[in-house]
Amino acid sequence: MPLQHFDQYPLSDELKQALKALHFHTPTPVQHETLSVAFSKQDLIVKSQTGSGKTAAYGLPICEMVDWAQNKPQALILVPTRELAIQVKQDLTSLGRFKRIKAVAIYGKASFQTQKVELAQKNHIVCGTPGRILDHLEKGTLSLENLTFFVLDEADEMLNMGFIEQVSAIIQHLPPKRMSILFSATMSTEMKELSEQFLQSPRVIEMREEIPVQKITHTVIETEEEAKFSLLQRTIVIENPDSCIIFCNTQERVNELTMKLDDWDVPCDKIHGGMRQEDRFDVMDEFKNGEFRYLIATDIAARGIDVIDMTHVIHYDLPYEKERYIHRTGRTGRAGKSGKTIAFMTKHTQPFIDELKQQAGIDFETHPYPTKEEAEQHVASFEEKIETPIQKENKQAGVEKDIMKLYFNGGKKKKLRAVDFVGTIAKIEDVAFDDIGIITIHETKTYVDILNGKGPLVIKAMRHTTIKGKQLKVHKARS
Repeated sequence: MPLQHFDQYPLSDELKQALKALHFHTPTPVQHETLSVAFSKQDLIVKSQTGSGKTAAYGLPICEMVDWAQNKPQALILVPTRELAIQVKQDLTSLGRFKRIKAVAIYGKASFQTQKVELAQKNHIVCGTPGRILDHLEKGTLSLENLTFFVLDEADEMLNMGFIEQVSAIIQHLPPKRMSILFSATMSTEMKELSEQFLQSPRVIEMREEIPVQKITHTVIETEEEAKFSLLQRTIVIENPDSCIIFCNTQERVNELTMKLDDWDVPCDKIHGGMRQEDRFDVMDEFKNGEFRYLIATDIAARGIDVIDMTHVIHYDLPYEKERYIHRTGRTGRAGKSGKTIAFMTKHTQPFIDELKQQAGIDFETHPYPTKEEAEQHVASFEEKIETPIQKENKQAGVEKDIMKLYFNGGKKKKLRAVDFVGTIAKIEDVAFDDIGIITIHETKTYVDILNGKGPLVIKAMRHTTIKGKQLKVHKARS
């Protein structure tokens, strides 16, 4: 197939500007296949592995086709986890930055009232988990009357996590005239039955490679259960990964392994479902930013989480299902880069490895248990890397480069609306309507994105300018 480029699709200059700033030049196969048909607004079923770039595959046509002038959501994207809801929101905000597309993440264990206020504002896209989305629909705090796009992302994981009834209930709230897209890495009988509930004559796009084997090396090492930690120590010394997720099957195992690695002075942290939501978000942000090299995790981190330059995935405990192995492995080898996955196999889990070979066509390299002498040869380079700061590229840095988020100390309580800020700021000399980005109004404060490097100019002018007769304090928003 000839090399594709984003210029060949009917995308606006604003989206092309964002893609260039994000250093996205060549679409992935699933992006090419989806973009080639999505603008016809035909329903789609897309079978594609995690890490294939599917967020942009559906995000680009949605950002292109939503009507900026409308205040109520035009797209609803359902995802299985809170972490993925936030990531999808961030990705779509970056893609739609120069079109001023507003996306919001809605998920459980967060303030319902805060979300209610946010949903009452101008929003184009809502990304959320099924339970909390259904809560807002039943309480009337989320309106779908303007909805034209519905995406069920990671649909197989929705079923695995028991969301089928909630998803079905949400489908009942959708307007009949809409475009719907189902993304899934696998397609079971139950998945086909679900798709029949909300898709009409869908076009099927199937990316045939479940795992990009040419980019991911699959290794298996046989061990006894009690020898796993010693194997882990020797493995990470020899492999010396830049960034690595170590998967366990239980929260208790994650906690135990984290303490052992911490005692060994390895920079690491953990994530599992028993942690406070805020702590999980903080850990993922720090890991993505390269503040530590090793993340010990349950399968909560196996779906959708995009970490730049993830070089290794280690299955300390092998999962119980083929799909979970596929999704864990999908954390590495992303965006065309190579990666390595290493499975610790006991006699109890050997049948699972055999199943992966036969059913998923994975070609495992069998390595012997590394000796103490082999590990000692790599200790110096391992210790040197542990002490070396990690340099990670922030993929959103380019799109945020000339944007300054401003804070104003007035909001809904002072009867201020987005149009009041736009009307005032656009009158400043050398500032145009196109220099004003996303506006988020809270009860007592407002945040306004100023584009094209005009932030300092707006701050200076607004210190002596009223909005709706009110003089507000203004400064650059803190992180």
